[in-house]
Amino acid sequence: MCVISEEAIAQFEALMEQVDEALKTTFQNIHQGCTRDAYLRFLTAREGNVANAHKMLVDSLTWRVENEIDDILAKPIIPTELYRAIRDSQLIGMPGYTKEGLPIFAFGAGLSTYDKASVHYYVQSHIQINEYRDRVVLPAASKKNGKHISKSLKVLDMTGLKLSALNQIKLLTIISSIDDLNYPEKVVAYYIVNAPYIFSACWKVVKPLLQERTRKKVQVLSGCGQDDLLKIMDYSSLPHFCRREGSGSSRYSGSSNENCYSLDHPFHQQLYDYIKQQALLRRPVRPVKQGSVHVDFPDAVTEGTEFVQTLASEFQKFGKQNGLAQSLDDLNINDHRA
Repeated sequence: MCVISEEAIAQFEALMEQVDEALKTTFQNIHQGCTRDAYLRFLTAREGNVANAHKMLVDSLTWRVENEIDDILAKPIIPTELYRAIRDSQLIGMPGYTKEGLPIFAFGAGLSTYDKASVHYYVQSHIQINEYRDRVVLPAASKKNGKHISKSLKVLDMTGLKLSALNQIKLLTIISSIDDLNYPEKVVAYYIVNAPYIFSACWKVVKPLLQERTRKKVQVLSGCGQDDLLKIMDYSSLPHFCRREGSGSSRYSGSSNENCYSLDHPFHQQLYDYIKQQALLRRPVRPVKQGSVHVDFPDAVTEGTEFVQTLASEFQKFGKQNGLAQSLDDLNINDHRA
C-alpha cells in the first residue's frame, strides 16, 4: 500500500488550482467539502504519482461536464414500471450500515440478468446510485457519526451464478471502468458470499493476478458469510441473502423491508423520490422526458475490467474443461436457493 506524502497532496492541490471554473464546479460534487480526501483517493488509485493522479481527476471532471453527471440525479427513469423492471434485473441495494457507520451495498451478482432495458438505462441507474451515495448517503452518515465517512462496503452474492452470465461481460466491464476511473477508492472492502464451487476454483487463479491494493480488499467468505459479517455489522444490517444459511438471494424473498433489491425497500424509495424531487426543482414547468441518459463509455482497460475479464475467462476455461453447459448452481456444494 503506497503512502501518500503531504508534499504530494500539496502538489496535487496546486495543479488543481489551475483548472478552469467548469471543472472546479463539478469537482465540488466529488469532494463534498473535503478536497483532501478526494486528492488522497485519486493519488492512491495512481500509486502516489501526482501527474498521473492529476490527469485521472481532470479526465474524470471532463467526463462529468461532457455527460452532465452533476444533473443525473434530476433525471428519473420513467415510467415507474420500467424502473421496477431495472431493479428486478440489476440487483443492487443498501441494507444498512457497519458498526463504524459505513454504508453497506449489496449486489446480486449471480441473479442479475440485465435483460429488461438497454445498456444505457443500467449504466444510468448505476451512476445515479453512485452519485446518491456520494452526495446524500455519505454526508448524512458523516453527520450522524460525527466523523468524515467517504467510503462504503460491498457484499456480493454469487447465488445462482450461471455460465450465461458471461453474456453480460460487456456491461459489467463498462460499469467497472466507470467506477475505476471516476469513483476510485470509494469501497473499503468487498465480501463475496454464497460462492459456488466454480467461483472458488477460478478465484484461486485470478487472485494472484490482482494488484495488492485490490487483492487485500476482496474476501471470499464461507457460505452466506453471516458469522464473519456480524463482526462488522449488526444483524439488522445484514443483506437478506446473509440472514440464514440456504436463504439464497431471491429477488422476491421476504418483505420489501428485508429484500434490499426491491424498489419497495426504503433505500430505493428514498432514492427514487429524491430523483423525482430534483427533477421537479430543475424543471418546474416542462414535463420530464422519457428515455435513458446516454453516457460516454470509457474504452480504457482498468484494473476493474481486467478483473472481470480475467474471471470470465477462467469461468469459460473451467466450463470447457468440465463440459459444463448447465447452471453453476448445479456445482454449488451449498445449495442457496430461495
